[in-house]
Amino acid sequence: MNLIGLQTIIRREMERTFRVAVQTIFSPVISATLFIFVFGSIVGTRIDEIGGVSYITFVFPGILIMNVLTSAFTHSSSSVYFAKFVRSIEEMLVAPLSYFEIMLGYVISAVFRALIVGITIVLIGILFGAVVMQSFPLFFAYIIGTAVVFSLLGIITGLVAKSFEQLNILSTFIILPFSFLGGMFYTLEMLPEVAQTVTLFNPFFYFVDGIRYAMVGINDSNLLIGAALIFGLVAALGGLVWRIFYTGWRIRE
Repeated sequence: MNLIGLQTIIRREMERTFRVAVQTIFSPVISATLFIFVFGSIVGTRIDEIGGVSYITFVFPGILIMNVLTSAFTHSSSSVYFAKFVRSIEEMLVAPLSYFEIMLGYVISAVFRALIVGITIVLIGILFGAVVMQSFPLFFAYIIGTAVVFSLLGIITGLVAKSFEQLNILSTFIILPFSFLGGMFYTLEMLPEVAQTVTLFNPFFYFVDGIRYAMVGINDSNLLIGAALIFGLVAALGGLVWRIFYTGWRIRE
């Protein structure tokens, strides 16, 4: 393991994150604060408790995980695409770094950014009285696991995208709508039977449901399916990233 090279990638990416902190950190935090305020102080006061907890406590895990996965995805996809756009990724590929080390550097830096955003949102949620914690180890595992999945997905997107427009397609048409349709604001039993079945095929539902169980103790899904999904996606996406680096597809064109 080239620890100096790995540390250099992480340091460079984190410096980039803090140079544009308004966009990378403050923007998602402000967005989450508005969600918390609207659903907690305005809408939440007019809705009965769900599963024995207030509505803002119920929806907070979904708001948190949506911003965590979005931050991880955006960080890695933009970093990789920009490196490819200015051709600096070619210098990295000929450096004494393995493909795994390059991938690991991008993933760790994306997870760090997601954790910074997530911790800040949790602190804001505490101020609003929206945060409870049933299992911190499970909470931490879901946050890290979800951030790793979407950082890998971001790397793939950055590698295969040919324009800034393509870079945003996955975020706009997949991540955002699937997050909202993954049980962020409602339980599974609130939906019609057909919609319940469809929701079970939405992987985002298991991310939201898992983090909600860790925080609130309420779940609608089989947690083992969610854990298996995360491990499976990490292995599959990690293998795909390594393969793209190895073949040079969309990199050495």
